[in-house]
Amino acid sequence: MIRRLALLVVFFGATTPVLGGGAAPPDLIASEVTLSGVSVGGMSSAEAQAALADAFMRPIRFAYAGHRGLLRPSRFGGKVAVAAGVALAENAPAGTSIRLAPHVDLRTVHRFVAVLDKRISYPAQDAQLVGLNGLTPVIADGKPGVQLLRALTTKRIVNALESARRPHIRAAIRVVQPKLTRAHFGPVIVIRPGVNELRYYVGSHFVQTFPVATGQSIYPTPLGTFSVVDMERNPWWRPPTQDAWARGLKPVPPGPGNPLGTRWMGLSAPGVGIHGTPDAASVGYSASHGCIRMLIPDAEWLFEHVHIGTPVVITGA
Repeated sequence: MIRRLALLVVFFGATTPVLGGGAAPPDLIASEVTLSGVSVGGMSSAEAQAALADAFMRPIRFAYAGHRGLLRPSRFGGKVAVAAGVALAENAPAGTSIRLAPHVDLRTVHRFVAVLDKRISYPAQDAQLVGLNGLTPVIADGKPGVQLLRALTTKRIVNALESARRPHIRAAIRVVQPKLTRAHFGPVIVIRPGVNELRYYVGSHFVQTFPVATGQSIYPTPLGTFSVVDMERNPWWRPPTQDAWARGLKPVPPGPGNPLGTRWMGLSAPGVGIHGTPDAASVGYSASHGCIRMLIPDAEWLFEHVHIGTPVVITGA
C-alpha cells in the first residue's frame, strides 16, 4: 500500500466566542476574498477557520501505474497557520486573494516517492536471441520499461499538499524504450563444427557463409550459445599453459606466422575464439585446439562486422 502522508493543521489564536443575547454581530470578511483558493468572503472568523481547516484536511486523490489511492494529511507532519491567514483575510479588501504557504515535511515526501519508485519502475528489456529455427536465429523483441520521475512526482505531491483545493494528481512516469529491438538487433554468428561453416546473420537475415576450421576430436569446439567478449587487432599469441600441447611454447608477437593471424574475437567460452590463421590449408577441417579459424581476409571482414556482445551460437545441427 502507498504510505499515507499527513498534513497537520495547526490553529493559532482562540476561536470567536459565542455571542450573548445583546452582543454585536461579528465582523465578516469582505466579499470575494479567498484563502489559498478557498472562498471565505462573507464569513466570520470562526466560519473561515473551519472552512480552511476542512479544505486542508481533505485527502489528495493520487493515481499511479494504473492504481488510485488517497494521500491523507493526518500523518504528514506539516503546519499551516489557519488563524493567522484568517486574520489577514479579515483586514483584506473585497476581491483579495491570499495564499497560505503550509510547511511540508520534504523528507517524508522523498521517502514516499522512493518507495513508490521501487514499486512501479522497471527497466526496459532489450531484444535477445532465444534460439535457432533450423539455422536461423530467433529474436525475441524488446519490451519497454517504466521510470518514475522522482523530482516531478515530488513537486506534484508538495504542490497538492500546499493547496487547499486538493487537486487530483498522478505520479509522473516516463516510458523507457529498449536500446535493442528485433528490427535493429545487429549481427549474429552461427557456427557448425560438423561441416566447418560459419554463418553470418544480421538479426534473422542471412548474409554470408565462411569456411572455417574447428576443433579436433580430442579438442572439440564447445557447443552452446556464447558471445564475443574480446576483440584485438594484430594480437599476440600466448600459449595456454594449462594445456599439455602448449607446454614449452613461447608467445608469438604480431606479424607473419602468428597463429591468430591479424584478428582475434574471443568468446565467452573460456579459451575459445574466432581468429585468422596463417595455415590456410587447415580451413575446412577439424584441425584446431577448439578455436574457430578463418582465412585472414575473412577474419578481417568479420572483425569489422561484429562487436563486443555479438551472440555466437555453436550448434551440432
